Amino acid sequence: MLCPRNCGVDRITGTKGYCGETAELRLAAAGIHRGEEPPITGTGGSGTIFVTGCNLGCGFCQNYQIAQDGMGRVVTTEEFARICLVLQEKGVENINIVTGSHAVPAIVAGIRMAQSLGLAIPILWNSSAYEHEAALVLLEEVIDVYLPDLKTLDPVIGNRFFKAPDYPECAQASILRMMKNRGLRYTKRTGRGVKDATLVSGVVIRHLVLPDHLDSTRAVLHWFAENAQGRGLLSVMMQYTPVSGGNGTNGQGPGSLDRYVHEKEYETVLRWLEEFDIEDGYYQELVPDNDWLPDFNRYNPFSSELATPLWHWKLC
Repeated sequence: MLCPRNCGVDRITGTKGYCGETAELRLAAAGIHRGEEPPITGTGGSGTIFVTGCNLGCGFCQNYQIAQDGMGRVVTTEEFARICLVLQEKGVENINIVTGSHAVPAIVAGIRMAQSLGLAIPILWNSSAYEHEAALVLLEEVIDVYLPDLKTLDPVIGNRFFKAPDYPECAQASILRMMKNRGLRYTKRTGRGVKDATLVSGVVIRHLVLPDHLDSTRAVLHWFAENAQGRGLLSVMMQYTPVSGGNGTNGQGPGSLDRYVHEKEYETVLRWLEEFDIEDGYYQELVPDNDWLPDFNRYNPFSSELATPLWHWKLC
């Protein structure tokens, strides 16, 4: 009952839940990532830890190898803590835990052990926001910065592409609680904006623009303007890439998500940001290619310019 799926599986006994995982924590990779938003990356990069499994079922998941295909291996609490400490020693700005919503108890235990051994940098929770309030309560004592997705406010889209018609309801509630729990705070600030600032507390709400579904994006921007302006940052992502793999919803026809975002769609989203007077945050430039897609079969799943590997499920 840890997440909104409520699959009722006793994962402590070794049975797998909807997420494809038992109660054991499995990881796929860890390293220094330089491709996050500027206040997350900072000068030292973000210490990303990729968790195996997922409680959603996105057909275009860029990390489907670990989210759906099960790449990764079990780590102990001690090993997880050691990975965090090694990342800190390498000078990262934070520990960035990616897709861990189904493994909250094990992750919290690992963070607490790492902190008892000297981990002192901010902890980031990088998730889909498809989470129960009870799970967020467990996280609140150890998480400093939240990086939730707000994928859509449309339950039809939630059902079709994420296999979760209740996603909008759950994600909104989760993000509102995250903002209530952590206000924006930086190590330093320059002028009015967040340029050259490193985020040590707060919420960055990410939204991936989907081709042929701009109405969904407009609703998300309106929600941010009404509910999160001044309380969190917005990150509009234009990097949608057709992915062959995972649950495969990229068929042919209108709205099938079988292409990149078009230039006209990109320009429309930028106009809406001005219309809603949204200035606190970031948007990606439109670069339609797949060079950045990770491959978790490799020791460094990303390009050497984007990341430096420190741990891999096959080799460590």
